[in-house]
Amino acid sequence: MTTSHASALPLTLNGYTELPLGKIAAVVTYLEMLRPPPRREGTDASPSPGPWALVPVGDDLDRYRSIYRRVGERWLWFSRLALGDAALRQILRHPEVDPLILTRDGQDMGLLELDFRRPGECEIVFFGVVPEAIGTGAGRFMMDEAVARAFARPIVRLWLHTCTLDHPAAMGFYLSCGFKPYKRAIEVADDPRLMGLAAPTAAPHAPIIGPEQG
Repeated sequence: MTTSHASALPLTLNGYTELPLGKIAAVVTYLEMLRPPPRREGTDASPSPGPWALVPVGDDLDRYRSIYRRVGERWLWFSRLALGDAALRQILRHPEVDPLILTRDGQDMGLLELDFRRPGECEIVFFGVVPEAIGTGAGRFMMDEAVARAFARPIVRLWLHTCTLDHPAAMGFYLSCGFKPYKRAIEVADDPRLMGLAAPTAAPHAPIIGPEQG
C-alpha cells in the first residue's frame, strides 16, 4: 500500500487506534536475507524450470498493469495503479529496476520486481502469482530465481515486506525460503476501492468502511 497523502494521527501503542472512515491499515513485517540459503536437500544445483519462465516487462505498460491487477488486486495492491504512464515508465525503465513477468505456455501468471537502486541491496518490491498458479510450484520457482538474480550482483542484503492484507500463507512462504523478520510498521492509506483503483469486491477479508457508512 502507499498513502495518497500524509496527516497526523495519534497512535496508541498499548491499545486501539481508531481510523477515519475510508482508511485501511495493515501491520507490515519486513524480512531480509543476508546470504543465499543452502540448496534444498534432494534438489539439483540447476533444477529444470519446468513450464515456467521469467520475461522482461519491457515497455508494455498495459501488460504490466494487467498482471499487477490479476496478482494483487485481491490483496489491495494499488500503488502502481495510481501512477500515470510517465511515472510508471520511469520506474520500469530504470537500469537498476528489473520488472519481470512469470509465464507458462505463453500466459502471464505472476509478477516479480527487483529493485537494486540502493547500493549493496536488492528489494523484492512485488512478488506474487495469479490465483490459478497458487500451489503449482510457481512461487517457489520465482523465489529461487529472485534469490539467484539478486545475489548474482554485489549485494549484502535481499529484503521484502509483507502485511496483514496479504495472502495468509505469504509469511510462512517467505520464512521457508530463508528470510528473517527484522522490523514491523503500521501502514495507513486511503482505501483504493473508494478511489476507483480496485474493484469494490476486492479483498473481502478487509471490508470497506466508507464515509457513507458513518
